[in-house]
Amino acid sequence: MTDRSDPDLDRLWQEFHDFVNMTSEELRTFLMASGSGEEASSADPGEWMPGLGREVLRILGKRKVDLTPDDVETMRRVVGVAEDAEAHASANVRDDERRRALMAVGHDPLRPSRTEG
Repeated sequence: MTDRSDPDLDRLWQEFHDFVNMTSEELRTFLMASGSGEEASSADPGEWMPGLGREVLRILGKRKVDLTPDDVETMRRVVGVAEDAEAHASANVRDDERRRALMAVGHDPLRPSRTEG
């Protein structure tokens, strides 16, 4: 649904996938575990998964050419989260609350990036 030769989309796609370092299965498992509670009793796990995390899961299952405008906006939001996390990174990257918030959108800050040695 999107133009294959759009350099802005190519850059956004790369930034999104550089930040989202969890597989779709890892993210789904994390979101399901995080949501285990009263809401989790629903037959449809999508009902109680955090919205942005659920949207990231949907994008991870797509090819770039199949992205919708809503997917592109979600990718922009996630890249914004990445930029905010980098700008406000504490010296203690093991802070559990921060790690859980980032993992909810598919980024585990304790996992080495793909570009590191």
